[in-house]
Amino acid sequence: MEKKKLIVLTGPTAVGKTKLSIELAKRIGGEIISADSAQVYKHMDIGSAKIRPEEMEGIPHYLVDELEPSEEFNVVIFQQKTKQYMQEIYERGHIPILVGGTGFYIQAVLYDINFSVDDDNHQIRAELESIAGEKGAEFLHEELRKIDPASADAIHANNVKRVIRALEYYKLTGQRISEHNEEQRKNESPYDFSYFVLNDHRDLLYERIDKRVDEMVTEGLIEEVKYLKELGYDRSYVSMQALGYKEILSYLDGEISLDNAVYVIKRDTRHFAKRQITWFKREKEVIWVNKPEFNYNNKEILDFMCQHINPQK
Repeated sequence: MEKKKLIVLTGPTAVGKTKLSIELAKRIGGEIISADSAQVYKHMDIGSAKIRPEEMEGIPHYLVDELEPSEEFNVVIFQQKTKQYMQEIYERGHIPILVGGTGFYIQAVLYDINFSVDDDNHQIRAELESIAGEKGAEFLHEELRKIDPASADAIHANNVKRVIRALEYYKLTGQRISEHNEEQRKNESPYDFSYFVLNDHRDLLYERIDKRVDEMVTEGLIEEVKYLKELGYDRSYVSMQALGYKEILSYLDGEISLDNAVYVIKRDTRHFAKRQITWFKREKEVIWVNKPEFNYNNKEILDFMCQHINPQK
């Protein structure tokens, strides 16, 4: 059976994926599925650098603005929804393009990773959530490091949901989730895929990140978080743990100054970009698209990508 085409366009935050993805979708008859853990939420526009409707230029987008910040969203839900949308896109004779910087989400779809585990009993998860509430995210992260150092390196301590998932998996199966994922990554992909990683010089990327954060503040990030707070969303919601949101909440709660909040957002976003690049370097069969090699010319980049997608043309 012939494999169906799947395009991935990823790379570190602020590298310029959004604009390029629209041009690529127009060129190949694609529709875009967002592989981003924050853009899926309504009301979280500025801090997530969400694409605006007018920027979509008529290209259908999925997993953007679909859930309330109170709703759960994780890799399993992402995988299920993405498969459903991909099927609809294929039925229309179009090509799905996964666009975003959440490498774990992309990997889950690309290699059809099996996350099923006998977890009818949610007691373990409830216990771990209770520990996180009492002793904090760092304590839980250290517990993970004791049993699965590879996962502890890959998952940030603030990502409590994934830390709990990794601990839960180990307690339920006796296997480290990092080993399970490694095994799953050896699976042959069910898709005829092209996996592009857009990248730039580190110092230029960091400059773009700092500039973008300043623009977010100018465009109304503080007002956006204030509105979310008025709706009742605080740091107990996973959605509000997203970069840019938890720091502004700390400012609004009088815990830190605005200057300090902005400084922390910039610093942690730079760290995040660095971790993203490390993740993509570990992935197999990726095609690195280094912007300086194309003189920052999107047409040249698109021509290069299309040659990989349809080599006979």
